[in-house]
Amino acid sequence: MQQRCVSNMAYLSSVGTSIPEHNLSQEEVKQLITEIFPASERKINRLLSVFDHALIENRQFVVEPDWYKKEHSFKERNDLYQQLAKKHMVEAVMNCLTDQHAYTADISPSEVDMIIFVSSTGISTPSMEVELFNDLPFREDIYRMPLWGLGCAGGAIGLSRAFDWLRAHPEKTALVICLELCSLTFQKHDIKKSNIVGTALFGDGSAAALAVGEKSPLLKRVKRKMPRIITTDSRTKKHSQDVMGWNVSNTGLEVIFAKSIPQLVESFWKEHIYSFLHKTSLAEKHIHSFIAHPGGKKVLEAMEDVLETKKSKLSSSYEILRKHGNMSSATVLYVLGDMLRRKVDENEISILSALGPGFSSELLLMEWK
Repeated sequence: MQQRCVSNMAYLSSVGTSIPEHNLSQEEVKQLITEIFPASERKINRLLSVFDHALIENRQFVVEPDWYKKEHSFKERNDLYQQLAKKHMVEAVMNCLTDQHAYTADISPSEVDMIIFVSSTGISTPSMEVELFNDLPFREDIYRMPLWGLGCAGGAIGLSRAFDWLRAHPEKTALVICLELCSLTFQKHDIKKSNIVGTALFGDGSAAALAVGEKSPLLKRVKRKMPRIITTDSRTKKHSQDVMGWNVSNTGLEVIFAKSIPQLVESFWKEHIYSFLHKTSLAEKHIHSFIAHPGGKKVLEAMEDVLETKKSKLSSSYEILRKHGNMSSATVLYVLGDMLRRKVDENEISILSALGPGFSSELLLMEWK
């Protein structure tokens, strides 16, 4: 593939994650759900098969299994979100900035110029990155951009906003942090299908990615190939609020998760990805890998069908789904981190993709350098 001449790029140099301590196998989660929901509910028993076909082996949670058997108010859930968020954000950020495989010398928080904080599973004002700012030696003149309500698309959108800012400030750096504690939103009295499906898919996790402008002196410390963002593209489908999101109740956040999502991949997302490929003068054969947010098995399979591509081009997405489930916005950064650990040849092209509430789609074209 020919060299691409792009001005004011942003490089993604490292990803750090924080994995919660309570690891449960998919079978253990399934058994827990059968204990929590009434056994007489025939509807629930019929839906339990979704656990067996999700391609998920393990998920991690910030609270122990017995927590889900008890009643919890919205305030209790949100207090726990704020308490645990700081711990996992700090761990993810420090793992990102001190990645020995990425840098010849650690990056200090004081060298970060912007924090983009992404979350949809709890609320806080001031937003949670202030807790991070107070715990680590960030500068007082740092820029902040909290993004809330973007759900599973939030990680990709956060990277796009970092790219936009670094194009205007190519000597700067931006840290994108995704923090999602999905398990704290679990509703034990909600027997709708969307909630049962959600319990079969969602887990907890936090991730941080460092984006570096093309004129930043920090690039001299990077010692491996990394993807540079070339361009991004966003689409939002009108009148689609009922596809994905939250219903806010007195006990917290009830998941909205429509069964039509795989069909929307085959229509709405198909139009978006092929428009994006046309705009960038690319075809599926030019793409080394798709760094896709693994919304679930059916979503990934629908993407394969739309692209008429090999499963191997989404192997990192399947790997993260298997190990961690769907961690909302953080998941695509986990997939990106997995790709950074793999051997990718110079000038290969990847597309990072995520779908979320709105209903929305975010695409980023990246080239490995």
